[in-house]
Amino acid sequence: MIKFFRRIRQRLLSENKFSKYFLYAIGEIILVVIGILIALQINNWNEDRQAAKQEQLYLNRLLVENREDLETFSSNIVYLKGGIGTIKGLSTALKSNAMSDSSVVAAAHAYFETGSIFPIFSSSTSTFDDLWSTGNLKIIRNSSLRDKLVKHYAEHKAVSQRIQIGNEWAYPIDGKISADLNIMRLEPNSSFLFPDETLNDKAAELRLNRVAYLNMAAAHYWLNMDAIDQLEKLIEETSQIIGLLEEELN
Repeated sequence: MIKFFRRIRQRLLSENKFSKYFLYAIGEIILVVIGILIALQINNWNEDRQAAKQEQLYLNRLLVENREDLETFSSNIVYLKGGIGTIKGLSTALKSNAMSDSSVVAAAHAYFETGSIFPIFSSSTSTFDDLWSTGNLKIIRNSSLRDKLVKHYAEHKAVSQRIQIGNEWAYPIDGKISADLNIMRLEPNSSFLFPDETLNDKAAELRLNRVAYLNMAAAHYWLNMDAIDQLEKLIEETSQIIGLLEEELN
């Protein structure tokens, strides 16, 4: 009988130790889980902080580039309008029989210096291209701003393509007349390469071929006017994007 009670006592002691060890193990597991959760939370916090910092850098870069674009587009419009002025000046000179020979030649020189230049489109897209190519566009958390940026830079490409298509349409017109009339002798920077001509001879040739010259000038007038119209729309849109970027950064 005594042995029986001893065995029961030993079993109870063993079960008590097992319960203690079991509770200790559970406690250790809970501590480990809590430690993992805290570590994950800290890691997520660090990642969010880094993402927010990177977002700020991208937004600032986009803001700087759009401000540069605003200046570029405005400068291009000023230049294109100057070219239109020389186109109108050439038209006036060639249509007027009362215009002096020197005025006719001067009008032609001014046109060939600026009015006959084909418009080009240039914009700063390196930051957006980086965001797009690397898949980092989603780092901009404001989905509305993100969508407007995508649309904005798509418009950049559309304007660039439109100007290029217009230029390609005008190249044959410009090239044929340039070759047929040897217009490089009237271009201020290359005229010295040709045999000397009197002012009267140059004016007489310009008047004789006035329709051809004006046809070429008309093509450039259309190109410049269309480019100005596209750039003015982009200026308005770029100003809006700048406002949204400033608002997001603040």
